[in-house]
Amino acid sequence: MYNTQFNLRELPFRLTPDPQFLYLSKAHARAKAYMESTVWFTDGFVVITGEIGCGKTTLIETFLRELQNDVIVAHINQTQVSSVEFLQSMLVQLGYKPFQMKKAELLANVREFLLEQYENERKVVLVVDEAQNLSQRVLEEIRLLSGVEASKEKMLRIILAGQPELNDKLDAPELEQLAQRIRLRFHLPALSSADTRAYILHRLEVAGSQGREIFTNDSFDTTYRYTGGVPRLINTLCDTAMLAASNDGRDLVTVADVRAAINELQWVEYTSRTGTRLLRPPADGAAEGVEERAGVAPVPPCGRVLLATGGQTISTHALYPGRLIIGRTAANDLQVDSRFVSRHHCQIVTTPQSCVIEDLNSTNGIFVHGKRVRYHNLNDGDVVTIGQHELLYVDERPQLRNAVEEQAGTTVLTDHPLETSS
Repeated sequence: MYNTQFNLRELPFRLTPDPQFLYLSKAHARAKAYMESTVWFTDGFVVITGEIGCGKTTLIETFLRELQNDVIVAHINQTQVSSVEFLQSMLVQLGYKPFQMKKAELLANVREFLLEQYENERKVVLVVDEAQNLSQRVLEEIRLLSGVEASKEKMLRIILAGQPELNDKLDAPELEQLAQRIRLRFHLPALSSADTRAYILHRLEVAGSQGREIFTNDSFDTTYRYTGGVPRLINTLCDTAMLAASNDGRDLVTVADVRAAINELQWVEYTSRTGTRLLRPPADGAAEGVEERAGVAPVPPCGRVLLATGGQTISTHALYPGRLIIGRTAANDLQVDSRFVSRHHCQIVTTPQSCVIEDLNSTNGIFVHGKRVRYHNLNDGDVVTIGQHELLYVDERPQLRNAVEEQAGTTVLTDHPLETSS
């Protein structure tokens, strides 16, 4: 791999969580401090949320690695389970084989274990990752576990970590008692521009750069604009850019390498990920920004979705190559203001060849033909149910193909590049 070309001990931008590569921005350091406080205080939950790829799992792994020997951990990250399965998973983490136990026996064993550790002056911490997938019934079970106490002191410390939808669940009226027990909530944001640069340099240093320049100064801003400071996206882009430079026999990544990686990944700028405008290659052929092609007829959309409720169409949205994020808040590309819709509910990924709708671990899911689905390749006329709303998909690719043929010989770069005939 390219680590030899760059004289590095190991690959610096792997996607697997590795605590030694953790970059502690101010926000990450604060979230870690909140988790550490759970060990010493037993009066409530700590809730850490963050978008996909923001570094929650790496932060948790680092926190767990640094715990003292007198702290016992049950770490659960498989969360699409029933309350009985959750208790079984917890006891497995604590050294039991509980699969033949009934619920009453499971609860008795948990309580017995907590009491035994308390008497031996050991602390027990329950860490639940991907907690946004927990059902209300399981969350209520966790609340009841948090009430187990001895001498008026709670015996179980609890950390819940997950995507922002977790807050939506915790704020549900049915979980008011649990919400009242939350001591700290913290949302982990994406990195700033300055932190993105520092993050890249930190990972390179851990991998063995020893202060050598591996990325040119002008590459950091482009990396930030296309990743939005999301660590997982930074890793993907930097890894691809280093591979591009290595393939050319160089040990320095330039902005041209980053742009080449962007083209290979078929990305638009992070803030323009809906693909509603076309990317125009600058003179050097690398994608630089989002703007209309002067003197060229606009390319028609690949399709459209009509948002409706109660039989009435509310709005229509064109689908161009890229992603359309759908959810309850105004931060989404398509807002559906309903309590039945999660903050980021689903997304439609459009390419010149297909449109796929994907559930983003929403609470109430998405349904096609009455069946709940995680992914679905959209066909002309499909109706997708989201809470009390419907999305009608209309395929417009025939018009798109005609437009591309009319622009024969012209290269148009979009989020997923169109093939043009010559």
